[in-house]
Amino acid sequence: MKTLAVLVLTVLAVLAIPTSAGAHPLGNFTINHHHAITVHPDRVDLVSVIDLAEIPTLQEQPARQADYAARECDTVRGSLEVNVDSTRTAVALRSASVEFPSGEAGLATTRLTCLLTAPTDLSAAGTVEVRDNYRPGRVGWHEITATGDGIALIDPPVPATSSSDELRAYPDDLLANPLDVRAVSLRVEPGTSATSGVAAAQGGSTVIGMATRAFTDLVGHQDLTPLIGVLAVLLSLLLGASHAALPGHGKTVIAAYLAGRDGTARDAVVVGATVTLTHTVGVLVIGLVISASSALAGESLLRLLGVASGVLVIAIGVFLLRSALQRQPVAVGHGHGHGHGHGHRHGHRVGRGGLIGMGVAGGLVPSPSALVVLLGAIALGRTWFGVLLVLGYGLGMATTLTAVGLLLVRLRDRLAAVERFRDRFTALPVITAGLVLVVGLGLTARALFE
Repeated sequence: MKTLAVLVLTVLAVLAIPTSAGAHPLGNFTINHHHAITVHPDRVDLVSVIDLAEIPTLQEQPARQADYAARECDTVRGSLEVNVDSTRTAVALRSASVEFPSGEAGLATTRLTCLLTAPTDLSAAGTVEVRDNYRPGRVGWHEITATGDGIALIDPPVPATSSSDELRAYPDDLLANPLDVRAVSLRVEPGTSATSGVAAAQGGSTVIGMATRAFTDLVGHQDLTPLIGVLAVLLSLLLGASHAALPGHGKTVIAAYLAGRDGTARDAVVVGATVTLTHTVGVLVIGLVISASSALAGESLLRLLGVASGVLVIAIGVFLLRSALQRQPVAVGHGHGHGHGHGHRHGHRVGRGGLIGMGVAGGLVPSPSALVVLLGAIALGRTWFGVLLVLGYGLGMATTLTAVGLLLVRLRDRLAAVERFRDRFTALPVITAGLVLVVGLGLTARALFE
């Protein structure tokens, strides 16, 4: 009953609040780093924690490797550079351990802890530099803290305490915390210094986070009753709808183009159906590819799809802008003896190929939450339920997109029927085509440089 109550509350909450949060700061694909440096007069100690999110853990299967902790910590050791007064110091591994905390959708995560030390002589003032070169191409949280024990740190550029509780609870306000600290240079001297830095900021439990976590955890729920199943599908529909409405996705902006090209209700439905099909098939295919390959970085694949989606929108925008500029509305006067004429717009209907292209662009980049749900379902032997939730997510996206398209088409027709607004629709195809082009450029830039 407690789980049922939580589901009902999250379903009601998400009706008004779109969601994009996840258990990890940058998503379920991330590999996150924390390095706690303690400087002693005779050595530099490091506690290095590596947190693999659900999908890297699923791909690499560390729990099946008996020597994973020792072998991976040795890789971490070799990837860390410790320099004292510009001279590199050898780093030794003292101990290695690994845990597998429960993550989203019934999937495990990986928490690797490596205790390292680098012997040195800091009897005089000097500089200690530490650089993290472990898996540099993977997206994730990179955090470094530093303290002194018998050594004073002079104006250290990093805090003494972790804002993520050593990757256990990520802060809600990511913009206020360093996400990508991979190197630090510390000025040190014998003595003691006051503790610097900020207190650990625990990640809060927001309604948005609850909604997304509830969605991803539903597939791994032990008591999968018909009622919980229905609520799960309803939640997937609502989260998919809110995902489509989030700023920056470009889906609703593409739908708005229907209002400027004499789009019909059928056109809006075609775009929505294509989004659903593309998103669902995309999640299924990418889930299969990621499951089959441990070498493929999921975030790189999503970035590639984001670029492809943006380029497709750009191509559609260029084509439609060119068409709009070449085919301006032609006013044709008909003498009916009533002293007025009728303005007709010709050649502005969007072709079926363009509509399908819009739908493909809108659904090409799958939601990481939907992907995690599918992978979790596969791992637990509930593939059918995962596919059902992914389909519901896609239908929710399509519902928002179709509703916006229908609303804009209806609004355009009503305004066009008013005589004083009729002439103002002449430039609408050019404006909306230009808007699609700008959105495509923005989507491409975000995928390339995000």
